[in-house]
Amino acid sequence: MVEGKNVQPVALAGTKIRMTKAIAVLLMLAMIAQIIKPLGLPGLRRRADFWKLALFAFALWSAALILREFTGT
Repeated sequence: MVEGKNVQPVALAGTKIRMTKAIAVLLMLAMIAQIIKPLGLPGLRRRADFWKLALFAFALWSAALILREFTGT
């Protein structure tokens, strides 16, 4: 029925997407927890310090995407 179309396999792509989504969800939960009740870790003692978690999340997510690009998987 569909001839001549380039169809990409989706089985391997799903694991990559799940990992980056899992990192994003976990770090967003940590940011929400920081706003509700500070985590008490060094540098995260005030509620207003949730931006540090956001910065860490951005760096971690960027590193995961760059690593995925260079590994080719």
